Amino acid sequence: MSSTSTQSSAVKAAKVSVTELESMLSESPSPDRVCLKVAQMLRVRRSEVALLRLDKGSLRFIFPPELRSAGVLPLTGTAVAARTAATRTPLQSNTFMRVRHVSLFEGVKQGAEEEDRSLDQMPIQKIMSVAVAPSGGTVMGVVQVSRKGLDASLAGADFTSDDLKLLEQAAEILARMPFMQEGAEI
Repeated sequence: MSSTSTQSSAVKAAKVSVTELESMLSESPSPDRVCLKVAQMLRVRRSEVALLRLDKGSLRFIFPPELRSAGVLPLTGTAVAARTAATRTPLQSNTFMRVRHVSLFEGVKQGAEEEDRSLDQMPIQKIMSVAVAPSGGTVMGVVQVSRKGLDASLAGADFTSDDLKLLEQAAEILARMPFMQEGAEI
């Protein structure tokens, strides 16, 4: 199979995943189910997806559930999620470990599935961060997808520009999920 055919197959598979994510809107799914679908779309583990919602001028984790009580990130802070929300500028970094960042949340033990447990407290090596907002609308939160590991070579494949586009499409759908509304019950 040629690389063009492989790319074409990957694009078709991604479109199916975006369609599947969009079809979940009518079900009023939980953040957990939606983030699991995002993880599948971008071929990462459940523990490598984070979803934060704007709440009273700060970002609060709504996924993973273990971080819901971890406090808030002020929009004026230096955290990647805060900068993403404040500037609406997507970030894709395959050398994230070299970037100075708040690693406090990387150390939180998650009640993840068996396959994720070994990655619980691994450092983030690669990351994509995208504002959750309807097309041209107000920022409602941030979705982040990462690859964790002891070093970049063990964390998995680099994120591509196609991966970033896919996450941006997912973020527009996430903006329409009921749980992204400020003050919504989780």
